Amino acid sequence: MSLTSTDIARIANLARLELQPDESQKILGQMNDFFDIVEKMRAVDTQGIEPLAHPVAVINDIQLRLRDDVVSETNQREANQRSAPAVERGLFLVPKVIE
Repeated sequence: MSLTSTDIARIANLARLELQPDESQKILGQMNDFFDIVEKMRAVDTQGIEPLAHPVAVINDIQLRLRDDVVSETNQREANQRSAPAVERGLFLVPKVIE
């Protein structure tokens, strides 16, 4: 797929952008380079390849690098709420802002 100057002008119009001619040519080149990369990616045969949950999973087993979700700090709720102007049953009380 290759874009033309007309396509860039239409896209700019839809995006409410005002492009100068030199900017339009620069964007045309960048967009066509992008679509060239997409075409190369589409050309790769991916039949029989299992999708990855994470790209690093192909290099290392990602599960080995993740730690267990455990509590590492003590409960400091009371200490954190000492400076609060109003607390009730362990919750911060704040002024009503919407009537």
